Amino acid sequence: MKTPAGRECEHFYGDYFRGRNVEECRLLKSQGQEWTRDLCKTCPIPEIARANSCQYMKLKVTVGRPLAAMFQRRVLVGAFCEKSNRNVNEPQIGCGECHSLPFNFEVKE
Repeated sequence: MKTPAGRECEHFYGDYFRGRNVEECRLLKSQGQEWTRDLCKTCPIPEIARANSCQYMKLKVTVGRPLAAMFQRRVLVGAFCEKSNRNVNEPQIGCGECHSLPFNFEVKE
């Protein structure tokens, strides 16, 4: 479903049937975090979902201010791979063990 920022996100839910105006982020709600519409503008989850669809990677999200109180609230993402049992530093790429490249390029002359 499209978020208020206009991007597709599988975790966003909006119910607008017959005048209803119910919106929520089900990923944040499942982890006990408070969601507001402004978080969708800077949320990295849609990009992570487009770049990496690993079934073993689980995302842990929190809402916070990255460095200091002067920045706006953002969605902060941590990832864990259940197959390799380790933290993932780059969720867009993955752990590197689940989906290795199937072949190597060789140039023969």
